[in-house]
Amino acid sequence: MRSRTSAVWVLAALLAGGLALVAVELGKGALSEPPPKLADPCMPRHGRTGGIDATIQRIVLDGLDGAACRLHTTREELVLSLAPETGARRRWDEHTIEVAVRAGLLRSIDAAQRRGDVPDFVASILRDIVKRAPIDALVHGGLSLRSLLR
Repeated sequence: MRSRTSAVWVLAALLAGGLALVAVELGKGALSEPPPKLADPCMPRHGRTGGIDATIQRIVLDGLDGAACRLHTTREELVLSLAPETGARRRWDEHTIEVAVRAGLLRSIDAAQRRGDVPDFVASILRDIVKRAPIDALVHGGLSLRSLLR
């Protein structure tokens, strides 16, 4: 009986603490806070370069920005719409997304080559991959060497 009473008090204390935290946040103006500002995908972003990981990340993120700009949306909405399990409503058909993502990635590879992040021969290989690979495989990471050599 004593442990049951202790559990009730602990639960009551946790609930009171949670309510106090909510009250403090509301008192500080949490309801009047503006929503977070998402970056315009049509405006260039400065990202770090140097190293393979940073270069690949920048190419992919710049490519998604290019696709989002082409689709007149945010990069975040585009990415959420690519994964059906997120429950995000997709505003575009598969073909429209594929065209936008390919164009964005190709533009991103060109920019990486101009910046000197990737050598000419690597940029050429990357362009061939983007042109040939199924976009859903690029997006979901389901590429294999066999699928690229077809």
